[in-house]
Amino acid sequence: MKKVFKPAFWLFLTCIASVAMAPRIVSEPEPVIPNEAPREAKPQARKVKDFVIYQDERFYASFPSIIKKPNGELFLAFRRAPDRKVFGEKGTSHVDPNSYLVALRSKDGENWTKEPELIYSHAFGGSQDPCLLQLKNGEILCASYGWSFLRPEGVKNLKEPFFKGGDAYFLGGYLVRSTDGAKTWQGPIYPPHIAPEINFSAYKGEPLPAYNRGALYEGKSGRIYWIVASSDSNSPKKTSNHLIVSDDKGLTWKYQGVVAIDDKASFNEASAYETPKGDIIGFLRTADMDDQACIARSTDGGKTFKWEKMGFQGHPMQAHRLPDNRVLVVYGYRHKPYGIRARILNAECTDYKTAPEIVLREDGGNGDIGYPWSVQLDKNRVLVTYYYNLNNGTRHIAGSILELK
Repeated sequence: MKKVFKPAFWLFLTCIASVAMAPRIVSEPEPVIPNEAPREAKPQARKVKDFVIYQDERFYASFPSIIKKPNGELFLAFRRAPDRKVFGEKGTSHVDPNSYLVALRSKDGENWTKEPELIYSHAFGGSQDPCLLQLKNGEILCASYGWSFLRPEGVKNLKEPFFKGGDAYFLGGYLVRSTDGAKTWQGPIYPPHIAPEINFSAYKGEPLPAYNRGALYEGKSGRIYWIVASSDSNSPKKTSNHLIVSDDKGLTWKYQGVVAIDDKASFNEASAYETPKGDIIGFLRTADMDDQACIARSTDGGKTFKWEKMGFQGHPMQAHRLPDNRVLVVYGYRHKPYGIRARILNAECTDYKTAPEIVLREDGGNGDIGYPWSVQLDKNRVLVTYYYNLNNGTRHIAGSILELK
């Protein structure tokens, strides 16, 4: 039976450790005025502290996202699955039949509820990467995707081609929705299959629903932008990015167009953003491009995009608008020293090649870390959440507080 290569964003690393180090912040120097001694560059932000939000030796906790509700409560979602060592198994992968979407709550960003509450458990498999979006009307969307674990007779009846990750078979994407402040959730809502996607779902061999990991964005008009991934029609070995949009608060979706595609490289996990002038931005993870971060820009409402390299390594990215309209972009860094990094861009996100890099963490145990997501605590402070490990230990949810300058 033909088995299709799975996209790069499901291939994750596990290696070895280092000790906690002090944060370093790199800033671009100010121009030197003739006949004047160079002045010390002013940092754009300062890290205040790092701390653990959730850790339990029995569980592999990863892939967080976070929102601030209208009442000020912080709501943090993440994927939790058993650490397979509790069953005497050698290791834990990023797919698991008992992988659930769960959440914690906080009033201040530092003190969190102890026991995670369930957002959603998919009826036909494990779920991944809950991606939260707080809508202007108070409703909350959470996008995810799933994997099924099949018996041999089920595998024999799969419709080809399909995604396979370890012992699991891909179900594609879905969303759940809350209209009461994340007390209850409705769904799943399945987005449409998009034409560029060649693979079929493990569920009844149906066309694969659109999927991806990354931040959705509600624009000024109320339209919701979601950059999804698909296996290229001309090659099942790589993925491209496409835009789908919703004009009814995420209940239905329609295909808008190509965000990024290349003959050799892949584009996958992506976050959407709309600038004050109305440009639609995609912050894109890549494969077969030396881990280059890429940006895609549309000046016509998302109908067409032009992509290019951003000039640095890191993935995946999430963009957060600061009170002064600058944009905080956070990303994982899966090269030594492993950790979490960020850049603060101008309002229109045009200075990504020159914006100084802020190093939040560089003490990660190996490359199995990252996926940061940020939220505003108050006018001057941002909480950056991510999953982490020290010394290749338990994967846990951590946070760093960043003070803006």
